[in-house]
This record gives sequence, C-alpha cells and structure tokens, in this order.
Amino acid sequence: MNQTSNDTQPAAGSEVIVEAPRPGVCQIRMNRPERLNALGLGMVEELKRAVEDAIASGARVVLFRGTGRGFCAGADLKERRTMGEAERLRHNRAINAAVDAVAACPVPTIAVINGLALGGGCELALACDLRIAAQEAQIGLTEARIGAIPGAGGTQRMPRLIGASRALELMLTGEPITARRAEQIGLVNAALPAEELDAYVERLSGILASRSVRSAKLLKRVVYEGLKHPIEHGLAVERTALSEIFSSADYAEGLAAFAEKRPPNFAA
Repeated sequence: MNQTSNDTQPAAGSEVIVEAPRPGVCQIRMNRPERLNALGLGMVEELKRAVEDAIASGARVVLFRGTGRGFCAGADLKERRTMGEAERLRHNRAINAAVDAVAACPVPTIAVINGLALGGGCELALACDLRIAAQEAQIGLTEARIGAIPGAGGTQRMPRLIGASRALELMLTGEPITARRAEQIGLVNAALPAEELDAYVERLSGILASRSVRSAKLLKRVVYEGLKHPIEHGLAVERTALSEIFSSADYAEGLAAFAEKRPPNFAA
C-alpha cells in the first residue's frame, strides 16, 4: 500500500494507493489496471489495511475507485484457478474481510465506478454508502456465468438495495447492466457522463467532509441498525440518537452558525 498526494506518483507495483484529494477525504485506489483491478489475495489484504488506516487517520469521507478503465472486475479468477480448495476458501474469506471492512466504515463511503464493476467488484460497491458511476460503466453480479454464486455479501446487500426480484434477475442471469440502467433501479445514486464523474464526486465528497463527522457516524449507525429490525425499533434508536445530538458541541455550533448566518465549523 502506498500513500500519495495528488501531485506525487505512486510507487511502482503498489496494488492499493491511498490518496488525499482534499482535506478530510481519503481515496483508496485499486491499482492493478492490467487485470482490471481484479481482487487478488495480496490486493484484498492491502485493501483491508487501507480502510483500517483511513479510519485511524480521522478521514471524514472515504472514496473507492480503480486505476485505468475498470473499477474492479471481481475476484482474480486466473489466480484462483491455480489454487486448491483451502486456498480458494482463504481467498474468498479475504475478499469478505475487505468488503466487510468497507461496510463497517463509520464515516461516509463512496464507490466511484468509472468502468467495469463485476462480481466481487460490484459487491465492494454495494458495501459503500453511495455509488456514483460513469454512464457506460458495466455493473453486475456475474458469478452465474461460471457456476457460482456471489460470496462477498452480494446475495444479501443487493436485495436490500433494489428488492429481491430485481436482484435475483441480475444474479440468476449473471448479465451486467449499464450504470444508466442501474440508476433507474436504484443500484447507483447517479450515472454521469465519464468526463463529469470526477467533478461530481469532488463536489459531493467536499460537501460530506464539511458536515459534522459525529452526526454522520451516528446517522449511519441509526439507519443501518434500523434496517435490521421492525420500524418501531428503528424509531426508538432514532429518538435515543437525538438525545446525543442535542447535547453535542457540533449541534451547538450548528445553531450558532445558523443564527449568525455563517458556515458552521464542526469539530474534527
């Protein structure tokens, strides 16, 4: 894993590159363009560490993207073909651990889908809070093509996002769809012309980074906790969370900024 700023070049051979495009924003970039950023064992272990390091560093927003013309083509099947059964299980568990680390990230996460997001790459995007894609990007859970099923959360996260029937159609056929179609069914938040993708993500991540990180973390916890239970439980969780908000320094600052007609200066 290599850390860079916007104006420095990554070290040769780095499979995961961590960048800081603006204050408070951490960008984790998969860097195996010759393999369409396929998830090899080494890369997924680096990816998990990068997520953990981003959280420890105090990032307010974390972006995930790929180098080259793909976001992520999924598990590295060329690498997996040479593995025995035990190695294949280890590879799958490593992908699961990386994807679960993304899902557990306490601050807002965005998948920046510039190209192919297939199989495990789609599952990585599903683990993010938001998905922003180039219009012509191809997205899908394609495991049915090789006689498999999604194995890094896709069978659970996709139905919760777009409904069981649409998710089953995508999983049973194994056929990817364009980001434009994905936007129509709620699989991505926005599908944009490729030349507009970076500017849109920069603006969105800047807005998110300017908000209270405390309230963003609490909001994520309330929403995801509520989805696991009946609405009555979720409403109780929301009411409890509000008591934390009302006593926070960030809320006091927000009220003061509103009264004084200025941008709030939330705590780091």
